[in-house]
Amino acid sequence: MNIFDRIYKLREIFQSHRHPVSTVDLEALMECSWPTVKRVIRKMRDELGAPVRYDREYKGYILDRGGADQHELPGLWFSVSELHALLTLHELLNRMQPGLLRSEFSPFRQRIESILEARKMSTGEVFRRFRFFGVGTRACLPDNFHLAASATLQRRKIDLCYQNRTAESPSRRVVSPQRLIYYRENWYLDTWCHQAEDFRTFALDRVVDIVLLDETALEIADEKLDDHYAGAFGIFSGPATSTAVLRFTPRRARWIAAEQWHPDQQGVWLDDGLYQLSLPYGDSRELVLDILRYGPDVEVVAPDELRREVRKRLMAALKQYQE
Repeated sequence: MNIFDRIYKLREIFQSHRHPVSTVDLEALMECSWPTVKRVIRKMRDELGAPVRYDREYKGYILDRGGADQHELPGLWFSVSELHALLTLHELLNRMQPGLLRSEFSPFRQRIESILEARKMSTGEVFRRFRFFGVGTRACLPDNFHLAASATLQRRKIDLCYQNRTAESPSRRVVSPQRLIYYRENWYLDTWCHQAEDFRTFALDRVVDIVLLDETALEIADEKLDDHYAGAFGIFSGPATSTAVLRFTPRRARWIAAEQWHPDQQGVWLDDGLYQLSLPYGDSRELVLDILRYGPDVEVVAPDELRREVRKRLMAALKQYQE
């Protein structure tokens, strides 16, 4: 451990103790000899200006009240574990296509790696031991993502060209961006559409072009956004109009009981190890796909409309395999 790590550790010790820390305790907590502790105290006090003083009554050292909370060491200080955590965070952000903040964070990452190398700490372990896998990820253009993010944060309207998967040709519209959503490995933009005069959600991978406008975006209250976008299951927006009641077999119940499908869901254990999950929904498209994932391990109990829709999809799938 070099002198900078020891200074950082000593400051943490002072911050976690309200009374002076004895020399014996400092040696034990710092895991080094008393002469080494004295050198750290001297550097921290004389060169970095920390108000460390010796208390004769308690026979120990303390960082003066006010100093413990108000004094900051110069520069940006991180422990080794915090540096590793930052590298891991950067790696995670890189996996969130299109490389969120990759260029902005790159100089900082290089600095972190050089600090760790100077401390004879390997940075390669972070990338060897952590793996991030995406399933169903759809790439969106980096420039479109950054323009959407800038407009959302700067509260400006955007003119976007959108290619809906069900339409033959793209359409243009002016929207006020409200929130960027990272959902199931993909990015979405929640907006107020000025043509439709209603809320609309756009998948960023389907955005062909974005133009940042000088007009101020329409501001929607958080409560109103939550009511519209978070009231029902899934990415398809709109208020909840029905409650799905799903019954899972004992084989699948333990996993489902530990999952959150929606913040307002309700789950209950039934006889014979069955598990019943109830959750609000409005648009059934995404919910049906999730139900179909579990095949014979789930039954739609209610409502009848959802039960018929799932049955229709299952019968169509079975027809594919009939000779």
